[in-house]
Amino acid sequence: MNIRIGNGYDIHCLVPERPLILGGVHIPHELGLLGHSDADVLTHAIMDAMLGALSLGDIGLYFPPTDPKWKGADSLVLLEQVNQLILDKGWEIGNIDSVVVAERPKLKPHIEQMRDRLSGVLQLKPDQIGIKATTNEKLGPVGREEGIAAYAVVLLMLK
Repeated sequence: MNIRIGNGYDIHCLVPERPLILGGVHIPHELGLLGHSDADVLTHAIMDAMLGALSLGDIGLYFPPTDPKWKGADSLVLLEQVNQLILDKGWEIGNIDSVVVAERPKLKPHIEQMRDRLSGVLQLKPDQIGIKATTNEKLGPVGREEGIAAYAVVLLMLK
């Protein structure tokens, strides 16, 4: 088989006094995401999709939240390590498609910068990364603005 597909999902609580980081971009907002690392749900979902495509587990296996080494970690640094693992196994990313689900803030103005940050780390063309933003129409914990979630699908190709 010369292609593999993986999907990923992540969700984190919104809390005061934390930065909101999505796709490696600091987004102005009165709340940020709670997590052991920087809690970048978009980058986490992408990493899980990459790992899942090759049946390599999830990011908790490689960067456990119980390890103080990863406290406050920049998720783009973790993404770079996951990408290197994929490359070392002889695979490369064909494309990524993702969705961030948040009621607020509006993410559309930040999508291009997120794509640029992610494509730079992954050494991809920006048009290989799709990022969409939507709301949860006020339903569930994301709709009540208790958190932000992200979904990602990754196509890996054998080099």
